[in-house]
This record gives sequence, C-alpha cells and structure tokens, in this order.
Amino acid sequence: MQGRADVGRTPLPLDEHFDSSLETDFRIRPEEWAFLKAQTGIDDNDELKKHVVKIQADAYAIYPYPCIRLFAFIRRKLAAISAYEQLLQLGREREGAIFLDIGCAFGGDVRRAVADGYPVQNVVASDLEPGFWRLGHELFRSTPETFPVPLVPGDAFDPAFLPPVAPCTSPPDIPRPDLQTLTSLAPLVGHVSAIHASSLFHLFDEDKQEQLARALAGLLSPEPGSMILGMHTGLPEKGWSKGTWPGGKSSLFCHSPESWAELWDGQVFEKGTVKVETVLRAVDVSGLGLSPNDAMMYRIAWSVTRF
Repeated sequence: MQGRADVGRTPLPLDEHFDSSLETDFRIRPEEWAFLKAQTGIDDNDELKKHVVKIQADAYAIYPYPCIRLFAFIRRKLAAISAYEQLLQLGREREGAIFLDIGCAFGGDVRRAVADGYPVQNVVASDLEPGFWRLGHELFRSTPETFPVPLVPGDAFDPAFLPPVAPCTSPPDIPRPDLQTLTSLAPLVGHVSAIHASSLFHLFDEDKQEQLARALAGLLSPEPGSMILGMHTGLPEKGWSKGTWPGGKSSLFCHSPESWAELWDGQVFEKGTVKVETVLRAVDVSGLGLSPNDAMMYRIAWSVTRF
C-alpha cells in the first residue's frame, strides 16, 4: 500500500476462529497455495492456513486494509496480468532492467516474478508501511539475505520521495543508482524499465490518481518497451462506486477502461507515444462483505508500454 487511505473508523473484525475454508469462503486458488508451499516449505495444509491467518492478524493490526481481511496478499495479481510475460522478457533481455513494485505490501508479486526468472539484483520494492514488508519475510519464511530485494519505504505523494517530473524523452544524465542504498525513489527517475502498481490507484480520488500516474511516468526509462502495469477496482463507466466497502469506506473512485487509457495516452504521456491495454473483469464478490447490495465488482487489468 502506498499513501494512506481512509478505510473508516470501525473496520470489520477478522474471523478469529476460522472454522471455514479459505478456498471456499475467500476463494484462494490451488495454484496460489502451491506457490506459498514452495516459498515457505510448509506442506501441511492446516499448518499453512494457521501460518497465513497469523500473518493476516498481525498485518491487520498495523493497518486494517480491506485487502488484508480478504487475504488478497496471497493472491496472484501481477502474474494474472496479460503483460506479465512481457515484463519477464524485459528482465531476460534488457541488461540491468530495473523493476519497481510500488505499494508492494508483503512482496508476493515481486517474489513470484523472481521465482519466474526476473533477475533479483534488478528488483526494488516500495511501500508506505515497512511493517508489511517485514511480515512478508515472516510469511514467506525468508530473510533480507535469502531474498535480497531492497525495500524503499516512503510516501509516493511526497515530492522529496517521488519527484513529480515529466516523462523522460532521453536517457538520464545521472548513472544507474545502487538499488541497495536507495533512501527515496528520486535517483530512479528515467531509470526504471518496469513498474508494477496493483491495488493502489483505487485508494485515491481522481486528482490523486492522476498525480500518482504522472509521478510514476517520470521514473520510467525512455527506452521503447519500458512499461507500467497493474490491476485495481474499476467500473464499466467512470465514476464513484456504489455500495458500502469494508472498513466503512462509502465509495471508491473508479476509472473505466476508456478513461484509464485516455489518462495515460494523451495526458500523462504525449498522445501516441504509449500503447495502453486494458481488460475489465467482473468479479463475483457475493458473501465477501464488499457490499450489501451488489454481488459483482469490476477490476481493470492494464499495461502502459512506451513505443
């Protein structure tokens, strides 16, 4: 998570007993359990579930984001985006291609990318709350030595941490920074080959979403093929979501696929200089407490690639 969002004064409680199945009630897929088993070394299903539920409780105590209550931190996000293979190809073929995961939380997405072959020495993560990253090490049973991706904690809306600069049209004058010594994202301006931002933009209103998009665009390398990709809540038509969201949040500002593409191609980047791909997916959320009125919500999976 990046940039604090108001989730309400009375967040929904966790199910402390958890007599029910995560697969049934929270729809965790077998492939997602398999990845957790491979990462943690925990083969017993009941032991693994207890481990996950403990991490969930510890994280919810840090900040009660709805996605923590719904176990989104063990779901595929990055790997479910169609441009994921394009990202992995960048890692294989472009020397020193920096990959930034912003709003990384527990770091599950970067771990999957590294497991799938992205060079770990070229990966960096960022989040407002470093406690989530520490819990990621506990969740995946790793250490900073066994999983040496650096975390750069900070607020994406702080201009000293993430400078609001226009997209680079030529290579930056300063050399590629040492990722292990970063204390802000400022030295990355113009150096980043790929940026992942999932479950992030929908935390903010329309103006803040545009501000964040412009700031991330300033980090992106001018080299063709450099990309930003992610997934978040959307709507068929741009506007505020209806219903009551977890934690007392009354609404979310949601882009449509069309308005999201227009934001990047023509506002953030000069028209015609990027390729934007968007896919809107309806998601059955009945029984998850997302809304007392609606059984469906929508997610936009997207990518922005420089020509």
